[in-house]
Amino acid sequence: MSTEDFDFYLPDNLIAQTPLEERDASKMLVLDKETGEIKHKHFIDVLDYMERGDTLVLNDTKVIPARLYGVKEKTGAVIEMLMLNEKEANVWECLTKPAKRISEGTIVSFGDGKLKAECVGVFDEGIRHFKLIYSGILYEILDELGEMPLPPYIHKKLEDQNRYQTVYAKNIGSAAAPTAGLHFTSELLDKVKEKGINIAYVTLHVGLGTFRPVQVSDVKDHKMHSEFYIVTKETAELLNKTKEEGHNIISVGTTSTRTLETVMNLYGTFKEASGFTDIFIYPGYEFKAIDKLITNFHLPKSTLVMLVSALAGKENILKAYKVAVAERYRFFSFGDSMFIK
Repeated sequence: MSTEDFDFYLPDNLIAQTPLEERDASKMLVLDKETGEIKHKHFIDVLDYMERGDTLVLNDTKVIPARLYGVKEKTGAVIEMLMLNEKEANVWECLTKPAKRISEGTIVSFGDGKLKAECVGVFDEGIRHFKLIYSGILYEILDELGEMPLPPYIHKKLEDQNRYQTVYAKNIGSAAAPTAGLHFTSELLDKVKEKGINIAYVTLHVGLGTFRPVQVSDVKDHKMHSEFYIVTKETAELLNKTKEEGHNIISVGTTSTRTLETVMNLYGTFKEASGFTDIFIYPGYEFKAIDKLITNFHLPKSTLVMLVSALAGKENILKAYKVAVAERYRFFSFGDSMFIK
């Protein structure tokens, strides 16, 4: 299976640079995965595609303001550091630019020394491990010194940092937002509950893979990134009950999907679990956990396009994306939504 099979034409001007004023005002393309039928709605209509007894699954990870700009202590050279995940206490895996300036023992200072980072490991593709040196609470320091790590295709400054967080973000640890959830408002979630639809939470901390394109020609040769996930006992019990009673599990985003499918693959049922997952879902995969998916429009030739193609069929997805381009849907993180039913 070729990576080129998942390419499509996308004009640059359809890449959303800023969020809409209202989170739930985005357009929503509804795709029937069985028939390929397409309907054009707005995200506020999402309630029409969920029934009493269904369970909506949200990823409650919270994005760290993890992009930092500092200087090398000895030379004053400017260094950009993107914190990805904590490997051990106060030792973080980071993506650095320019990485060639960072060797073991290099110390980078941020905020006039309020935070320092000493390189303790050198790896490929710009990855370095840094031991962080500071006094006080790290996340408070990051709130002061850091920026939201917006994807490289977003070039405009984000005025309100909270617009790159879901309204239900809780567990700190992501280097990028689970963007399918950005469309929900607290009021809309209240309406979901009022209709008798369950809400369950999982955690998957979005990491380096978000910034890595598929660079191999054969899909099966791609090495998937690993990300930390948590499924609580309460969530597992609710999801099992939903299945047993014949209702639908509606996953919000590819991150929630990968978490749920990981657990089902490991245990054959939903259960309390945590760990790292590098599950790679592409056409031919048989879904065991989810029934429906709320997602955004993804990059050409990305693992995310491959995942939605596995669920709805590659032909259906490529047709839907072609229609979305013609109808001028907004793409990627701050873009419009798709409901695959």
